[in-house]
Amino acid sequence: MKDFYYEVVVVGSGAGGAMAAYTLAKAGHKVLMLEAGRDYDPKTETPMFKTNAQAPLMGAGNVDKDFGFYDATVDGGWTVPNEPYTTGENSDFMWWRARMLGGRTNHWGRYSLRFSEHDFKGKTRDGLGADWPFEYEELAPWYDKTETLVGICGTNTGLDDMPDSAEGVLQPPPKARVPELLVAAAAKKLGIATAPMHRAVLTRPKDNRQACFYATPCGHGCSIGAAFQTTTSLLPMAKATGNLKIITDAMVRMVDVDENGQANALTYVDKKTGKDIKLAAKVIILAASACESARLLLNSKNAHHPNGLANSSGQVGRNLMDSTGTGVGAHIPALEGRPIYNEDGHTANHLFIPWWGHKQHAKGELDFPRGYHFEIGSGFRAPGSGVSGNLQGYGKELKDQAKQYYGAGVYLALRGEMLPNEHCYMEIDDKVTDKWGIPVAKFHWKWADHELKQVEHGLKTARKILETMGATFTSPLPSADKAILKGGQIIHEVGSTRMGESPKDSVTNQYGQTWDCKNVFVMDAGVFASNPHKNCTLTIMTLAMRNASWLATQLSKGAL
Repeated sequence: MKDFYYEVVVVGSGAGGAMAAYTLAKAGHKVLMLEAGRDYDPKTETPMFKTNAQAPLMGAGNVDKDFGFYDATVDGGWTVPNEPYTTGENSDFMWWRARMLGGRTNHWGRYSLRFSEHDFKGKTRDGLGADWPFEYEELAPWYDKTETLVGICGTNTGLDDMPDSAEGVLQPPPKARVPELLVAAAAKKLGIATAPMHRAVLTRPKDNRQACFYATPCGHGCSIGAAFQTTTSLLPMAKATGNLKIITDAMVRMVDVDENGQANALTYVDKKTGKDIKLAAKVIILAASACESARLLLNSKNAHHPNGLANSSGQVGRNLMDSTGTGVGAHIPALEGRPIYNEDGHTANHLFIPWWGHKQHAKGELDFPRGYHFEIGSGFRAPGSGVSGNLQGYGKELKDQAKQYYGAGVYLALRGEMLPNEHCYMEIDDKVTDKWGIPVAKFHWKWADHELKQVEHGLKTARKILETMGATFTSPLPSADKAILKGGQIIHEVGSTRMGESPKDSVTNQYGQTWDCKNVFVMDAGVFASNPHKNCTLTIMTLAMRNASWLATQLSKGAL
């Protein structure tokens, strides 16, 4: 941009990119942001007040709208027009791209769980995967800052899988619903604790964002800013400093280098005109999502970097991980015929079941490493296109049955940690390009026994909890390999540009600075050294705030 001097170019406007831009802009540094998707204003565009009854097919999802007709992801999903990707033989992977200003933060689940001391040094404990290049204690104050800025509701529990926040950081959580209290009582009988879910939803007003009024689906987006998304918080806050400019519909093709092999520019496609534009760049932050940033680095190969930029270790695209996913649901007779009332809350679960097995792991009592948690689906919800249960009859008889069973279902969704393995990685498919001639990503995927045994344990545990609640099962549990969801389906892909302590086996240092190019940083989930069972967005933002703060100091000192 000829009319805007900038020190840093940020690629991506989601959790990592927006937090990095906000942190740098607040520190007084000029930032130019490139977003591959279109502009988006949730205050005017969100369908948050629309109901399924107003939508085609009662709002059901399809290939164009995976999470339903009114989902806040406008143009993206697992399938993006003109942007294919490929998979290797016997691999099944689903790659989500948001392709809009704000990225995935417009529609994410907003679960915001801290990683714990167990999560940062897993290899030290069990010899598997990789350690992070720092301890939990170093990140704890940055978690406090991020939770305060974002606005996280929840409580300090004292549980070993849920590190406490500093006093006064967390906003009050909403009250547990009746089905969740029943889950909690059943889990307690089995020696398993439940806790309020920590979530990036305001229960008290903050800056110019309003508190949630518990009436609309968070996945539709939130025009009042109660449900966190960068388009109602970090981006406008950063722009208000006068230090951030944003270019949308800017599909980055490659990072360019000078005669010494150091990055000095970016080339992007203006999607509106189809023309390539080259921008000089003093410092570059890649935060386009784990796999998109890795794709960009691999496509930026040249004589100085024949295997791709920042890839002297050969680790770009490797160590790809997603969360494990499966679940068990059941009809609970005790919940039948309840008086019907507004049980929406902040739409997602108010209680959940955190991992309880760290001591069992330490004693060697489990046949799988790492852990998982259960998210609870239950309660009265707006009807969709499907009808659950074995309803019989017509007219009033049918309606009475539907009312009797309404809200009596409970679903326990497992989300677990995956370890990196040699079969899970991405590379560039040099035979396929997207609409703009950019070579696409090719994915290779295979779940390991670690994950399958974890899922087997989780299925059995979920069934025990539901049976304790009064559920009856007449069929056997599915095998783990049949029950586990596909790679990428949970949309928690991480690790493709992992950080570490040595340039021999990692792509970046602890600040997301690539070993090979000191002025190129990665600030999305690609830098994760492991993929704990907790949802990754809070840690993406926390790392971005910490690492961008370090970068701001380096810029001020003239070190970059």
